[in-house]
Amino acid sequence: MKTRRMVCNIGKRILAVLLTVVLLACSYNGMTVEASGRTVSIVSCQISGGNVVMRMQSASVPGSDDGKFYVYADEVYQDGPRGRVVAVVDKGADVTAAFPLNYNTPESNLSCKFLVAVKQGGSMVQVSNEHYITNPEAVAAYTTPRMNVGIKGILPDAARLTSGEIKELGVKQVAYNMRLDDICSDASVPGAIPFGYNGQVYYFDGGVIAGYDNLVRQFNQSGIQVTMVLLNCGVGPYAKDLIHPAARGASCPGYALNVAEAGGTNHLKAIGAFLGQRYSGKAGCGQIDNWILGNEVNARTSWWYLNSSSLDLNVNTYVKAFRILYNEMKGMNANVWIYNSIDQEWNRKSNPGSFLAREYLDQFNYYMVREGNIDWSISFHPYNSPLYDPYAWNGPAVWVKNDITTPYITMQNIDILIGYLQQPHFLNPAGQVRSISLAEIGYTSSFGYEAQEASVAYGYLKAASLPDVDSFILFRQTDDAHEMQSHLAMGLVDLAGNKKPAYHIYKNLGTPNEGVAKARASAIIGMDIDTMVNQKIIWTREGNGVVQ
Repeated sequence: MKTRRMVCNIGKRILAVLLTVVLLACSYNGMTVEASGRTVSIVSCQISGGNVVMRMQSASVPGSDDGKFYVYADEVYQDGPRGRVVAVVDKGADVTAAFPLNYNTPESNLSCKFLVAVKQGGSMVQVSNEHYITNPEAVAAYTTPRMNVGIKGILPDAARLTSGEIKELGVKQVAYNMRLDDICSDASVPGAIPFGYNGQVYYFDGGVIAGYDNLVRQFNQSGIQVTMVLLNCGVGPYAKDLIHPAARGASCPGYALNVAEAGGTNHLKAIGAFLGQRYSGKAGCGQIDNWILGNEVNARTSWWYLNSSSLDLNVNTYVKAFRILYNEMKGMNANVWIYNSIDQEWNRKSNPGSFLAREYLDQFNYYMVREGNIDWSISFHPYNSPLYDPYAWNGPAVWVKNDITTPYITMQNIDILIGYLQQPHFLNPAGQVRSISLAEIGYTSSFGYEAQEASVAYGYLKAASLPDVDSFILFRQTDDAHEMQSHLAMGLVDLAGNKKPAYHIYKNLGTPNEGVAKARASAIIGMDIDTMVNQKIIWTREGNGVVQ
């Protein structure tokens, strides 16, 4: 959310770490051009038993000194034939190589990237793009059934968990934040939890983890599905290695994860495995079905800071972290879903340091398809524009349009995002539309309770009308004093603990009493809300959204 963002104070600091980026392909107007000389395609790379089986094809088999294809396993921070040679096979137009997975050993291949090289003139030359394992769930110890029971959700107030409001609201999902610097620890901290992985021992804060255990179990016992947002805030002393070297020295609420060095990369692998195992629903610690990596990561100078304005570098860095988290978590629990996170700034930046949501999504998908398509999911935040605009059903015409050129995607025109993700090149490996989570969405009461009532009803009913939307999670249960300074009284409960009228609207939505909520919202809007939603009627008004 933009009001929680703080522009990083980078001053005139000179970037101390030079990053070498090898561009393997470029995209222009939807067309992809492969880098010169990479004539071998890795068609598939999957776990089979205790091995990895990789199939390679080439319409023009490259020349070589010895007639061999060399398969390299690189760590994400390595480029070119620099990692371990894991297989050597006779080259050909259609070749298969098999090599050990080495799961949970110092030479684990689970989240490595693989490439093919040939020996030419005594040197190794890369002749394929990189490719990751695309079925990490094949090695998972757990296949816990998901708690998919409904889309209605909320960001809960930890201080009000005993109030009974979560149960009364009838929510089926909650979203919660987990800071990596909070959960990491070392052996010197009393009660630290050791976790051996890939030949090393890592430690997690026992007290903090116990708090999450209790919280997640409490939600699960109420039949509520849990989504956890992983934030790299970089404050605690035991997670400094997780901050990307090109993000160090800045002051930000969120940093890019360290996929440039061995220490940070290995730490991230262990975190993914630890969390995937602990919250599998089979360890007595509760079940987390959905994990979101970062918050609005296209907002570079805020939530996923990297000292570079290059879209390709930023997305590529995020993709590497995403691949690690995806493979390590699904390598423990096959049924977790892993989400990216982007905001509603589709074609317009409110902050020049950010990237457009649309261009970030395009580049993210480009890398995912090129390096092995997996079942990644998208977390989208379709806030009103501006954020404090109280009318979800009637946005400013200058910001909300009903076509792909729209500056912002809100709940009014969320169908644009759905249609965009229905394009063939965006589909998951099974040819399906990816899971779409509206994991953060809220409406202010700063300009009157009625507008918030109708907006909550409109947003939820619009989401419920779309089969491809898997969650609608209101931000938030209780007002936040800092946000209210920007006219963002987003809570259903005020600071004094009083339930706002929107609380009662949301309580009735998705229940047999939904008609009461619809009638109230329709009266405020001045039109039957079912008609507006089902016929996709979009009202807009003149002006820039400033409420008089």
